[in-house]
Amino acid sequence: MSTQKTIAETEKEIVEEFSLFDTWDDKYEYIIDLGKKLPVLDDQYKINENRVKGCQSTVWLATDFREGKVFFKADSDAVIVKGLISMLIRVLSGHTPQERLNDKLGFIQDIGMTTHLAQTRSNGLLSMVKQMKNFALAYKIKNSSIKDYEHGRAETKSN
Repeated sequence: MSTQKTIAETEKEIVEEFSLFDTWDDKYEYIIDLGKKLPVLDDQYKINENRVKGCQSTVWLATDFREGKVFFKADSDAVIVKGLISMLIRVLSGHTPQERLNDKLGFIQDIGMTTHLAQTRSNGLLSMVKQMKNFALAYKIKNSSIKDYEHGRAETKSN
């Protein structure tokens, strides 16, 4: 049985992968390759409610919450953005909402993304990160409410 890597472990892997490239042209090519490998998002998720606001490109971000963990899937009409979101999905998908909320996503700065993206792409990346955080927060609140409700029902039954 394989255990899932922590967010920090996955971030470290990405930083190590990027350290193998000498130039930013090579790093951009790698990001584009990551985007090409991102699974196709089913059209049912390409709806206005799943669009990430603040991105120059069109980006759809959908989530699923199972067994206390958030799973992300996404697509974009721009291949470089698909590569960026694929890295975020790799790091954040399959973790609890609290793990997502606690993480600062330091790998983005560690690989130099904050200084090498155009301002519009940086804003878009920030919007994607923010949307993923908002989903995690919503799931955390919803999950806490359900647990509180169930706990309250259990106390009522025992009285």
